[in-house]
Amino acid sequence: MRLRFLWISLCLLMVISSIHAAGREKYNFNSGWKLKVGDIAQAESVSYSDTEWKSVTLPHAFNEDEAFKLNIKDLTDTIVWYRKHFRLPADAKGRKVFIEFEGARQGIDLYVNGHLVGQHENGVMAFGFDLTALVKPGKENVIAARIDNNWDYAEKATGVKYQWSNRNFNANYGGLPKNVWLHVTDKLYQTLPLYSNLQTTGVYIYAEDIQVRARKARIHAESEVKNETKKSQTVGYLVELFDRDGKLVKAFRGAEKRINPGEKIVLSAESEVEGLHFWSWGYGYLYTVKTALCIEGKKTDEVITRTGFRKTRFADGKVWLNDRVIQLKGFAQRTSNEWPAVGMSVPAWLSDYSNGLMVKANANLVRWMHVTPWKQDVESCDRVGLIQAMPAGDAEKDCKGRQWEQRKLVMRDAIIYNRNNPSILFYECGNESISREHMLEMKKIRDEFDYHGGRAIGSREMLDIRDAEYGGEMLYINKSAHHPMWAMEYCRDEGLRKYWDNYSYPYHKDGEGNSAYHSAATGKTKKQADASVYNRNQDSFTIENVIRWFDYWRERPGTGKRVSSGGAKIIFSDTNTHFRGVENYRRSGDTDPMRIPKDSYFAHQVMWDGWVDTENPRLHIVGHWNYEPGVVKPVYVVSNTDSVALFLNGKPMGQAQRDYHFLFTFDKISFTPGVLEAVGYNGGKEVARMQLRTAGKPAKLKLSAIQNPKGWKADGADLVLLQVEVVDAEGNRCPLANDLIHFTVEGPAEWRGGIAQGSDNYILSEKLPVECGVNRALLRSSVTAGKVVVRAEAEGLASASLELVSSPIEVQNGLSTYIPGDDLEGSLDRGETPLSPSYVERAVDVAVLSAEAGINTEETCKSFDDNELSEWKNDGKASTAWIKYHLERVARVDEICMKLTGWRMRSYPLEIYAGDELIWSGETEKSLGYVHLKVKPVPASEITIRLKGSSKEDDAFGQIVEVAAPVANELDLFKAKDGDKTNHELRIVEVEFKENLER
Repeated sequence: MRLRFLWISLCLLMVISSIHAAGREKYNFNSGWKLKVGDIAQAESVSYSDTEWKSVTLPHAFNEDEAFKLNIKDLTDTIVWYRKHFRLPADAKGRKVFIEFEGARQGIDLYVNGHLVGQHENGVMAFGFDLTALVKPGKENVIAARIDNNWDYAEKATGVKYQWSNRNFNANYGGLPKNVWLHVTDKLYQTLPLYSNLQTTGVYIYAEDIQVRARKARIHAESEVKNETKKSQTVGYLVELFDRDGKLVKAFRGAEKRINPGEKIVLSAESEVEGLHFWSWGYGYLYTVKTALCIEGKKTDEVITRTGFRKTRFADGKVWLNDRVIQLKGFAQRTSNEWPAVGMSVPAWLSDYSNGLMVKANANLVRWMHVTPWKQDVESCDRVGLIQAMPAGDAEKDCKGRQWEQRKLVMRDAIIYNRNNPSILFYECGNESISREHMLEMKKIRDEFDYHGGRAIGSREMLDIRDAEYGGEMLYINKSAHHPMWAMEYCRDEGLRKYWDNYSYPYHKDGEGNSAYHSAATGKTKKQADASVYNRNQDSFTIENVIRWFDYWRERPGTGKRVSSGGAKIIFSDTNTHFRGVENYRRSGDTDPMRIPKDSYFAHQVMWDGWVDTENPRLHIVGHWNYEPGVVKPVYVVSNTDSVALFLNGKPMGQAQRDYHFLFTFDKISFTPGVLEAVGYNGGKEVARMQLRTAGKPAKLKLSAIQNPKGWKADGADLVLLQVEVVDAEGNRCPLANDLIHFTVEGPAEWRGGIAQGSDNYILSEKLPVECGVNRALLRSSVTAGKVVVRAEAEGLASASLELVSSPIEVQNGLSTYIPGDDLEGSLDRGETPLSPSYVERAVDVAVLSAEAGINTEETCKSFDDNELSEWKNDGKASTAWIKYHLERVARVDEICMKLTGWRMRSYPLEIYAGDELIWSGETEKSLGYVHLKVKPVPASEITIRLKGSSKEDDAFGQIVEVAAPVANELDLFKAKDGDKTNHELRIVEVEFKENLER
């Protein structure tokens, strides 16, 4: 007993020891690479001379210059070589050496000192290789990578193309666009979470028995351990939990185990921990967990894992986070998450800046699209407090054979690699519905490798497959009383940030642009097609986003038994992927590619403020207040308050028209220079206020910088985000300025520039116009530290300059201990999860016991079965176009909510009776999901819905289509055969009878 106590004490005393003392080093392996485009003979050879090759610091896509310059399908795909000379410390002899790539695009052949190490081909996931047998500690080594990023790259062993190497959405930033790390361990070690090639699973940290109010949970740690020594070892396992301030919270150990040479085992430990801070939306509280192996009281291997703990539940059509219901509100963002002229290869702090902007917009979710995000974005979402939906790899449909096996392998690797990241709440198996059998296969993978992670696994659609733990379509509104349904993508419209409205420079009338539509499904362009919704200005783009969110807001938790769990708007930032408008990139973002917000950004900030119900009153005046004399225009205010008043230079501007709950329109406001002010009221009390001021004439330029909070690093990869504005004499931004700015840079830095409408989108140009008075550009550090001076000049305006200083990063023999991201702290801005309810119950459903109809009575249950893929319909005859519902009780139903077949195309003329009394008559509106009919509340136990004429057919959303081709048997009837032959059809997908509690 005494010996055991001494052993524990010795291990605990090692808390203050370094990683190096614990027998493991992790090196930044990004520095000092050489790059050459082309298939170079003998480039893997140690003796090959690469002195003329381009010097780069990773992450670095070889074709980064093309990002936003070229259409996605035109991004260069070829063979490229990367080489690097490095030297390991001499004391690495006799130890294990592993390399970890966060990814390569597409297929990579890796060589060390002229010998082939191995291949990796999926182009998505992280992978690793064991370099031990080939590296020479204390001597120079050469690593070489031959990478083929052919769009049509096929798996070498099978000849099968990867489904997700797709010219529509998966931007082909080729080569090594992600980080590379080098690990040196002892021969008895905890493995890396890199299953492909290494066949290892690493460390797994999770919490169970979470008690949010009591702030405690049982913390589990598991490490896969491998013994590559020549003797059996008895190994102890020590776990130390540190809070974000570095304070030891708890130390605990697992049972000792004997491990034989060549054997892999799992060591584990668990302990109840009190006083925990739970990770939450906008509360990126992360713990450091150190798992260590101990032999005879000596710590021999230690792994550091940064993670967080949270409680989840997915049921009753809702999502719970830390015992609080949360409606998902956020963005379907391209996984590339790219920037002009650098692609996806940005420093960790800039990932935090971009992802943090989503949280500041009150988004709580990012749904990465089609392929797994790189580790840097995954960890960034942990820090900023942004829920993630993590896909594996796919295109737009289910698949079979080897392509399906490829998808399963990527999902396996992605789960193992990312299962300690608390921000991931959803695993996505497909961007299109998959079969039940495939769903079960994916679920089995989740259960094998992350059974305890508190994550739902599902797919887009999955409306009727209960084995999926969540679902939802990409355009329509879905509701459920079972597994949560949220929209995978909604609001597909596009618009440049450059265009304000119909009334101000540069005078882009809403919808102006080409009359051609490029189909991402067919790859063809249809001439003379109306593409106006893909050429919006900011006014109409913002209004459309308000309308589309309203569809989900009115189906939120608290509105009945069947609810929507929210939706992900496509996209957050404009992206270098398929497009349908005038430009050669997608402009559906709430920000432009430089993350400058559009007005829709602030609209979402207003509408999304709250877990479910509104929590903080906000409002936003759309647009600016600089017009020509005589302009009369509507002023739009987006507000979550009860009412809004508008004042111009203190004078009230009359009553607003309120639409879609959040949109307040003040029509025919005559422009007068001065102050335009909106005031929001709740219960007659002022709760929010915003002003727009007329700016004076452009007078000067203003330069500012957004940079790494830990300082600009001279590592050849760190970036500074420069902002230039045209301002008046008082420093107010001039919203109509479009001046061409000339930039000059002096000092050790590389100009990467920005983006604007024009030739080649101004990519890499040192002349860049502002748009709406502002623009941004990127400046990349060199490997030399020092002072950098940026100057900005424009004709007729006072110039501006900015001085920046980069700090050195120590690199020795190609290795560095500086790990970008490790020094970044999680944001706690939103605070911990509130313990109060997130919504008020506003309506209750009156259940249906049974129904009868003019025909097909045995099918009537399909109209209230909580399955949006089933329907009741009549035979097209007027005499049978009725259905009578028998309710569970006498009720004063005052609202009927229905999803009617052909919802986007058909208006149904209906009469509705409570018993014998008519309570509603009219034509239903076309929608992207449900219609709500406010009916006369009459006590009754029977409700009859009757068609009173022929339904009317005309697609109200014809320009808004999905990438995948429509399927004829889908109930939206979009392009369905004979979909226009309505006759006297009455077709009901779902019906709900509600009693509102707030009437």
